[in-house]
Amino acid sequence: MDRKLRVGFIAVGNMGGAIVRGVVHDLLPPEQIWVTDVYRPLVDQLCEELGVNSAESIPELVQNVDCLLYAAKPNNVPDVFPEIAAALQSSSQWLISIAAGVSTTQLESYFTSPPPPIVRVMPNIAASVGEAISAIAAGRAATTEHLAIAQAIFDAAGKSIIMEERHLNAVTGLSGSGPAFVFLFIEAFADAGVQVGLTRPDAYQLALQTVLGACKMLEDADEHPAVLKNRVTTPGGTTAAGLYALENGRLRAIIADAVSAATKRAEELAN
Repeated sequence: MDRKLRVGFIAVGNMGGAIVRGVVHDLLPPEQIWVTDVYRPLVDQLCEELGVNSAESIPELVQNVDCLLYAAKPNNVPDVFPEIAAALQSSSQWLISIAAGVSTTQLESYFTSPPPPIVRVMPNIAASVGEAISAIAAGRAATTEHLAIAQAIFDAAGKSIIMEERHLNAVTGLSGSGPAFVFLFIEAFADAGVQVGLTRPDAYQLALQTVLGACKMLEDADEHPAVLKNRVTTPGGTTAAGLYALENGRLRAIIADAVSAATKRAEELAN
C-alpha cells in the first residue's frame, strides 16, 4: 500500500481508537493520521498518546486526508455523511465504514453521482487487544487497491478476510456478536468449576487458560476442531462423559440458534 497515505478517523471510541492504535503501531506514522470526535477528550488522549493529528471538524479532517474511516454509530450516518459529501475535495478521496447494518448502497446515496469508492468492514471488539477478525466488502466503485489498503488497516488490529457484502449480516451474527457468546461460555465454565468445589478465582483462571490454550492449539495445528477433540477423548473416559452431556444438552443447536438470532437481528436493523 501507499506508505504516504493519509487516513482520517471519524469517531475514536472503543473501536475507532483501537484501529488507530493498530495503524500507528504497525502501519503508518502518526503524522499521517488525523482524528476527530464530538467527545474531544478521546481526541486529546490519542494525540497525547500517539502523536496523531487532531481535527476540530469533519471538513477540516476531510481536507487533510486521502481516506476517511467512519467509526461512529450507525444511527449517526444520516447526520455525518451529508457533511462528508459536502466537504470532499478530490475524486481520489474514498471511505471505509464500519457502521453495522448500513450497506454501501445506502452510504453511496449521500453523494452526487458518481459516488466515491466505499469499502464496508465488519470488525469485532477484539480489535482492542489486536486480535479482531474483520470482514471486508467492496462497494460498486471500490477497486482491488482500495480493498488491499482496507485489509492492511484492519490487519493492523488483528486479521481480516474479503467477502461479498451480502454475507456481512451473517458475519455480524457470528464474529461481531460472537465475543459476547464466548464470554458467556467462559463465565458458565468457571461457574461449573465452582459447582464442583473449586474456588471462584481458581475456577476462573482454569477456565480462561483452558479456552486460550485450546484456541492456540487450533491455530497452530491448522486442523479441524474434531481432530483435536478426538485426541483429548479417551473411550469411556472423563472427556467422553462430558462431551455426551454437552451433546445431550443440544450445545451445537443452542450455538446455532444464537448465531441465527443475531444474524436475523442484524438483517432487521439493516432494513
